Amino acid sequence: MKKETRLISMDEIISKEIDWLWHPYIPFGKVTILQGDPGEGKTSFALALMALLTTGSPLPQHNLARKPINVIFQTAEDGLADTIKPRLESYGADCSRVLVIDEAESGLTLSDERLEDAVVRSNARLVVLDPIQAYLGSGVDMHRANEVRPLFKQLCSMAERTGCAVILIGHMNKDRGGKALYRGLGSIDFSAAVRSILVVGRSREEPSLRIAAHAKSNLAPEGKSIAFELGENCTFNWHGYCDTTVDELLSGTASVQTKTAQMEQELRKILVNPMPAHEVYKHAKSLGISERTLKTAKSNLRVKSFKLKGQWMWCLAS
Repeated sequence: MKKETRLISMDEIISKEIDWLWHPYIPFGKVTILQGDPGEGKTSFALALMALLTTGSPLPQHNLARKPINVIFQTAEDGLADTIKPRLESYGADCSRVLVIDEAESGLTLSDERLEDAVVRSNARLVVLDPIQAYLGSGVDMHRANEVRPLFKQLCSMAERTGCAVILIGHMNKDRGGKALYRGLGSIDFSAAVRSILVVGRSREEPSLRIAAHAKSNLAPEGKSIAFELGENCTFNWHGYCDTTVDELLSGTASVQTKTAQMEQELRKILVNPMPAHEVYKHAKSLGISERTLKTAKSNLRVKSFKLKGQWMWCLAS
């Protein structure tokens, strides 16, 4: 006997708003891709973000602290003991909240039941897989849509059921003239299946300065590009919004001048000698720079505060 087809009327569906891990870049219950050329800072960007999330610190360009969350992080490229943990510690992460699924006996895949089991058991709110191609499974051709799509469907369903955000870190192909959505390795179905794509690259003028640009956003208007700095000895500093577009980033013409970088330059000039804090705030205001950006620049430069004759003074760290 033929089974009757079940139809669902849209008036039976209960509408709900999108919940965000980081608005408008990373939605809960959906999959996001973070991609870029090798060595551009994708993993460092993800680890620095995890450091903020596991400690409940405000996310870049967000003012409010939030409840710390657990994160599941899987990597097939870097050692946990000699690379990942030292970076997490350097970035100030709560390592007790960063969890890893043991792959000693069998490798993990995008459709692996262990992913959902680990998310539920740990109450993780973010899963990061680095890189995408390491978690497709043996025998899967990442260039074939009919092989990629079923895997992504299962992963997206897992994210939706658990409400967990998923970030897939991926490399770019060598087609430098192509659009951002066609620059990811493998089938275009990777880009089609996810709700948000961030592209990481570096500034043309200052190689240590990197940019994360929003290349795709299905659930909200695309967010502004975010600049960050990768310094020596695994140091990481957020530099806030910048005007660099994803096209400039991909073409190698990206040039960055953020408000944070501008304020850092000013602090280097005006704090040659100790200066009253209220005068520094007044100077920043005259430049159109917010107090939050000033405090970020202060933190990046490790500016010291001390009291002298009843008033707070600022000076550069020696």
